[in-house]
Amino acid sequence: MAYKFTRSAGLALVSAWALAACATTNAQSDSAPAAAADTKARAFAAKGPKDDPFASTYKPFPNVATAIRGATIYDGKGGKIENGVVFMSGGKIVAVGGPDTPIPADIAVFDGTGKFVTPGIIDIHSHLGDYPSPGVDAHSDGNEATSPTTPEVWAEHSVWPQDPGFTRALANGGITALQILPGSANLMGGRSVTLKNVPGRTVQQMKFPGAPYGFKMACGENPKRVYGSRGRMPSTRMGNLAVNRQTWFDAIEYANNDKAKRDLGKETLAGVLRGEILVHNHCYRADEMALVMDMAKEMGYKVTAFHHAVEAYKIGDLLRENDVCSAIWADWYGFKMEAYDGILENAAFLQREGACVVIHSDDANDIQRLNQEAAKAQAAGRRLGINISDAEVIGWITYNAAKAMGIGDLTGSLEKGKMADVVLWNGDPLSVYSRPEKVWVDGALMFDAMNPKTRPVSDFELGQPGEGDVK
Repeated sequence: MAYKFTRSAGLALVSAWALAACATTNAQSDSAPAAAADTKARAFAAKGPKDDPFASTYKPFPNVATAIRGATIYDGKGGKIENGVVFMSGGKIVAVGGPDTPIPADIAVFDGTGKFVTPGIIDIHSHLGDYPSPGVDAHSDGNEATSPTTPEVWAEHSVWPQDPGFTRALANGGITALQILPGSANLMGGRSVTLKNVPGRTVQQMKFPGAPYGFKMACGENPKRVYGSRGRMPSTRMGNLAVNRQTWFDAIEYANNDKAKRDLGKETLAGVLRGEILVHNHCYRADEMALVMDMAKEMGYKVTAFHHAVEAYKIGDLLRENDVCSAIWADWYGFKMEAYDGILENAAFLQREGACVVIHSDDANDIQRLNQEAAKAQAAGRRLGINISDAEVIGWITYNAAKAMGIGDLTGSLEKGKMADVVLWNGDPLSVYSRPEKVWVDGALMFDAMNPKTRPVSDFELGQPGEGDVK
């Protein structure tokens, strides 16, 4: 049907529009308060940064009061007790002492004669869950290698809790806590997350309650190679520093502006500037570590630990004076140019200088034997004439790691009131022949080599070859 627009029809239509407009205006006027209230009720708002939108939902597993007696105890802080007693109850360490330490009646008691007790082993540098097994492209979620600075990303948002590596680390390595870091393709890789090494359907169920976030940074070859190969900045070490510095200047401006539009990346950097988020910096060469510490002073933040740090032995005094830990391997070196000057005695030289030493893994296999890695580093020092006691070496994989992760007041040593994260070893933990016999996390027995039913199996492993195997 065709419509013909006439003058009379047009006037009538205009009149109708006018009447409708008047009616609408009157209606809006009469109901303005109601409309305003309705708009307010429908206002949208996200949680703020202090609301912790991804809060830990971790709850300790059921535990019973337990004592271990007759064992040699390394407390994680350099102390050693022969024929000692560790008593835990309610998820906490209640007492640590010699053979006369009282043990309540009617509790579970394990005979530790000929065995050793340490705090739970802690890995300060892991990518489990972000680079899980099987190691396929579909699981490669550790590097957001799309920009030289990605402080806005959080490692926990890539963690796959079903990674079989978690259970292997518990059973073979006695790992009770670990820090999951983004990779090192970027100068600023994003936030890290600290986890309790327990089964969980979600990463929040594994998230260590009360642990501060870490912030992964990287210097040296990785960022300049990744982005230089794309024809963009940085392609040199001076480019690395320039991009870092400008990013920090922008973050300082943001942090000082109460009216700035919310920016996830700058929000993380502001947390670093306030000291709420701890900097973990991938760095190999001594000269670069010194430059990074100068940049940190310029910007007003602190480096908590240099990771890998194969040349840390050259600046042990600077690291001690700046209270920066070195999270290192026992013997990885030479696999690229900046790792060429690594030496086996790195940890020993740092310990002699009074600097903080942490042995880390950065590897799904090494995390299963950090005790052996620490022993190798100790042996290298001994061959050079630097004798470091077994009790001090245990601290490299327990308390020192916990301190650098900001959880040293909660775990990492066997002290009254701390979390009952405990490993009973079937022999000297610094021997290649020893392995965990029992592992407790918050007082809950999570692994018992004497009881195959307690061997952890991730859901992904069910029905797969090697299900729950303990090597």
